[in-house]
Amino acid sequence: MSNSLPYSVKDIHYDNAKFRHRSPLKVFSQSLLTLSTKRNYASCSTGKFLILILFFGVACLMLMSKSPNESVLNEKGKVTFVGGLRLGRLLRKPPRLPPRLSPDEGQVRGSSTNGSTVSNYDPKWAARQQSVKEAFDHAWSGYRKYAMGYDELMPISQKGVDGLGGLGATVVDALDTAMIMGLDNIVSEAGSWVETHLLERIIQKGQVNLFETTIRVLGGLLSAYHLSGGEQGTMNMTHNGPKPVIYLNIAKDLADRLLSAFTSSPTPVPFCDVILHESTAHPAPGGASSTAEVASVQLEFNYLSAISGDPKYSTEAMKVLAHIKNLPKTEGLVPIYISPQTGDFVGENIRLGSRGDSYYEYLIKVWLQQGAKLNSNFTYLHDMYIEAMKGVRHLLVRNSIPKGLVFVGELPYGSKGEFSPKMDHLVCFLPGTLALGATKGLTKEQALKENLLSFEDLENLKLAEDLAKTCFEMYEVTATGLAPEIAYFHTKDYSEDGLDGGNKSSMYANDIIIKPADRHNLLRPETVESLFVLYRITKDTKYRDQGWQIFEAFEKYTKVKSGGYTSLDDVTEVPPHRRDKMETFFLGETLKYLYLLFGDDSVIPLDKFVFNTEAHPLPIRNT
Repeated sequence: MSNSLPYSVKDIHYDNAKFRHRSPLKVFSQSLLTLSTKRNYASCSTGKFLILILFFGVACLMLMSKSPNESVLNEKGKVTFVGGLRLGRLLRKPPRLPPRLSPDEGQVRGSSTNGSTVSNYDPKWAARQQSVKEAFDHAWSGYRKYAMGYDELMPISQKGVDGLGGLGATVVDALDTAMIMGLDNIVSEAGSWVETHLLERIIQKGQVNLFETTIRVLGGLLSAYHLSGGEQGTMNMTHNGPKPVIYLNIAKDLADRLLSAFTSSPTPVPFCDVILHESTAHPAPGGASSTAEVASVQLEFNYLSAISGDPKYSTEAMKVLAHIKNLPKTEGLVPIYISPQTGDFVGENIRLGSRGDSYYEYLIKVWLQQGAKLNSNFTYLHDMYIEAMKGVRHLLVRNSIPKGLVFVGELPYGSKGEFSPKMDHLVCFLPGTLALGATKGLTKEQALKENLLSFEDLENLKLAEDLAKTCFEMYEVTATGLAPEIAYFHTKDYSEDGLDGGNKSSMYANDIIIKPADRHNLLRPETVESLFVLYRITKDTKYRDQGWQIFEAFEKYTKVKSGGYTSLDDVTEVPPHRRDKMETFFLGETLKYLYLLFGDDSVIPLDKFVFNTEAHPLPIRNT
């Protein structure tokens, strides 16, 4: 039994009619009909007056019922009809127009690979993004003033230093960040220096590290080539600086010299050091190369082959991963050293910190770059990545006590040796990589909707969020709000007293142990990188909030008034002692990821780009 609704069918017809468009003629005829069915209003003077007003109103409606294409907005915002009638704002207001943006805001906020515009603009985060932009400008101003052309700035001493081969690494590392931020003046300065000086430096300079030079200088040149419109029909974030072909030609010259690291080796594993002016290479003093270093140059060499049409770069680089595929592993995990002479791993030390980290990062990113499922030749990379992440969960993941933070430890003596509850800040790349590997750059919501997430993907995504929390707490637990280079975790088998981070109010003060030798901060990017990726994928605003908190700590404790930012000696003390060094990755990675974290998803979308391990975005193949 049901109760009758208070509405009748007649009511519904009436309500529908209220919102149906009616022409002025119908309005007029309906008015006459209404007049004839009611009492005779024209029989009194008041009625006559009302009828006159009615006719006047109908006449106005008929004059104004032009089609939309017959009216325009004049400069003062009034509606002007072609028929000649002009009515002021009192009768009809013009539509609201979007606010006008400055050229750099419009360029960045409206940029994407498919031409889409801003979809989630928020004034609060736009203001915070502007703060990051200003921080970058401040960092660059110090470098330009005191160290232009040197690899790095010593902001307190106000001088430059060459610690990466003397190729002006900060210039090239910062270039694509300036492009993304729309800082055209810096793009002009950096681009002009690259065009005028970099090739000469490459020809004249001596020893450089294959890995560092590839990820910072070669990667920076290739990203600048793409973002400046080097590939026809793709994005162009800047019209400043040299033509894109300049970046490409310098990249080819550099890569030709770096190839000697591969061609000089008796195995597919390259030597780690290159003499640029001789185009020769030799092994490290100990003979072994870092596994992460030899397996983290493929994104760059693959992209150079794609845009140059010369397969030699990709061929040599990919031989390394194909070779490692056939080496014995421990549940997908590998030692941190490998020998170019024998092609075998050296030692048993397994970790995802220094010398091991980006090996795992490039397994999934190279697979994504090469078109993922579109290219079956590289499915072995995805298989290696999945196996390795299973090994991480089984062998390296533990919980701290008393509060249960999830962390990734180390196996210094292999899987049969003792577990170490040590976690480098470098390991904080892993949450972002796990999230990217799970959704392939799509949002979690979209991936779930399209039924693209396997049980393995969901497990990895959960681990990503747990580890991101731990990485953030490594900041939160210190007196400065900045993370140490290395942390240890209190477990049932390991504890040390009196080595907390200095923030007694942190609920994890007893979980995280920071030894005196590990308390420095180098302005590293790994945590904000993961916050950026996780925000893009989960849309959880806590990652933005955490990123802002970290940025504010950088501003408070590392900013140098005369220009630049500096690394710190001890994050557990306030005020902290300053180290006098601004690493190139602060401009190339840390500030870039923070800027993107606070910005719109259409700028460098994760399903269209992969970031190399120095945060230089390179496009994903779509064919």
